[in-house]
Order: sequence, then C-alpha cells, then structure tokens
Amino acid sequence: MHFRIVRYDVIDSTSERAFAAIAAGTARHGDVHLARGQTNGRGRFGRTWFSPTDGGVYASVVLMPPPPPLSPSVLTMAVGLAVRDAARNVGVSEARLKWPNDIVVRGAKLAGVLVETRGLDLARPHYVVGIGMNVRAVGFPAALESEREVTNVEKLGLSATVDDALEAILEALDERLAAITRDPQSIAEDYLDASGLADAVIAVRFGSAEARGRLLALSLDRGLLLRRDDRTGEEEHVPLELVREIRML
Repeated sequence: MHFRIVRYDVIDSTSERAFAAIAAGTARHGDVHLARGQTNGRGRFGRTWFSPTDGGVYASVVLMPPPPPLSPSVLTMAVGLAVRDAARNVGVSEARLKWPNDIVVRGAKLAGVLVETRGLDLARPHYVVGIGMNVRAVGFPAALESEREVTNVEKLGLSATVDDALEAILEALDERLAAITRDPQSIAEDYLDASGLADAVIAVRFGSAEARGRLLALSLDRGLLLRRDDRTGEEEHVPLELVREIRML
C-alpha cells in the first residue's frame, strides 16, 4: 500500500488529527499522521501514552479498506505483529507481544497499538491505527514507572533512530495487512507464537466472568479454545470480541 506521511511538530494526538481528516473528507487510505510529540496521546482504556518530543514514533495510520468491515480483534493482532516485527528488524530480538496490543521486552513495555473507529459505515469502513514506540532515552514520569516497567530502543543498547523505527513499522505493517486478506489464519497462528501463549496455562477475563485453562488454539472465527483447568477438563471457546484480559498463570 502507499503511505502518505503527514508530519506535525507537537500536537494533541495523531489519532485525533486522523479522525478529523476522515470527517473532513480529505483522508486517504494509507495516510500516516506523524508527530514529533503529543500532549494527549492515548492508549487502551483511555490511558495516556507518554509522548515526549523526539522520544519515539507517534503515528496514526488511516485505513479505508473495501467492505465488509474488518474484525477489530484481527486488525489489532495484525498491527501488533507488525510493530513486533519492526522492533526485531531494528535489533530488539527479544521483543514479544502481550495481549492484546503491547510489545514488551523482558516484561518492560516498548510499544503499543490502539485500533479505533467512529461511526462505522458498513459500506465505507474506516479505522485509525495508533502506534507508539519508545525509541530514545527520556525521563518517564514517576507515576508511569510505578504503574509498569517501560523501556526504549536506546536503553536496550541499540542505535536505531525514530526514522529507522518508522520505516521498519510501515514496511512490516504493509506485509501484515496484506496477510489479513491473503491468509488470515496466519495472523492468529503468528500471534500465538509471538505472544508465547501457545499451549500456555492462562486466565481469560471476558465480561464479568473468568475462565482458566490451557490454551489449545486461536481461531479467527471461534476465538480462544481452552481446556478448563478443573475436574471436568471441558473445552470452551471464548469469542475474541469478548476477551478483556489474558494472564499467564
């Protein structure tokens, strides 16, 4: 796909700029809204994505594929894989995925992905894919570091620049998005491998319920297949759209 990069200095949010372009009718499939810094970058569940100037990749990609609409779960997995691929391509060999949208290195968060849509038109679907990757060493807020361990490319002893990371992300994103239509089940299989969830004993939270067991398979159609960790040992499918959290036990 062709990426058209729209560059900003320091703005509120690249995703907000992407949605504004969609609303104005000026957006194109493959537009990349890229900022040097953000004052209101966001992650999953409304969390803030710390975006210091020139500290990392802060980008939002506009996707306007032909109908029918894509599954948000599959799209999130594909983009997560692309960012994991990119991290490895710039030298972060230990990068892996943490459900659903984090890229971590030895438990420390390196990057994240957020897929959003607003007022989805089934005849003209659109998505904004927010991507953040920590590249250069910066002082993270104490509150953030107390919440979770974070890392960046420079801290890992690598010399890749923000531009290097962006180029790697877009190249990998092109390949993973193509796989959604060419071989969609490969996304699920690669996600299992990249996350270390294959055959793992996990706890899955969906709605107000939680299931525990061994993960046997991940299907785009039927979701997670678990063998219950109880006396029955029954197998259970949990649809992807219902999954809120996965924890390894």
